[in-house]
Amino acid sequence: MNQKYAIEIGLIVYEKAQMAAILGLTDLLMVASKIAAERQDTTDLPLQVSHWEITGSEQQPTCTFSSNPDSVGKLKAVIIPPTLETPIAKQAAAPWLEWLKEHHSGGVIMSSVCAGAFLLGETGLLSKRKATTHWGYAEDFKQRFSDVDLDVDRIIIEDGDIVTAGGAMAWTDLGLRMVDRFLGSQVMNETARALLIDPSRREQCYYS
Repeated sequence: MNQKYAIEIGLIVYEKAQMAAILGLTDLLMVASKIAAERQDTTDLPLQVSHWEITGSEQQPTCTFSSNPDSVGKLKAVIIPPTLETPIAKQAAAPWLEWLKEHHSGGVIMSSVCAGAFLLGETGLLSKRKATTHWGYAEDFKQRFSDVDLDVDRIIIEDGDIVTAGGAMAWTDLGLRMVDRFLGSQVMNETARALLIDPSRREQCYYS
């Protein structure tokens, strides 16, 4: 019998990442998962959320939290959250890069919110692609990643398996986009309604 895997969405807890966004995304995704399970009249949650950190002397990301540690998930998407501090420096980003690139090459969707785009940019995965970040970081981003087609007038830009979101609070928009991708528009709309989030802002997306 084939084992059924939960859809796992990993959140990157890098140094000075905004914990409010990480915890908010965790809650949003789990609310959506419960709604989807109720619609299917099952107790099996389709989504699993994990947090990934680099701690101590180890230079490899490890899972430090799972929303359901007793179930088996399959990583389908990674979200790099914002920071309210200076965007991550090249040296601080280095330990994450091979892990992120390896998972992307294995079919995992890569996404970022606000200044999280700087960590994603360091992987080289945004090269020749369209992306967004907070407008206040536009000049710094262009200097570091001149080969990225940056458009800070968009809240969300989807370029196939790369999704970027603009301002720090755009994690709500990105979270809903992930729900829409994996669980469908009906569950996305019910999640937005339950959390009193306006999904109409998603109409300002760019799709490549």
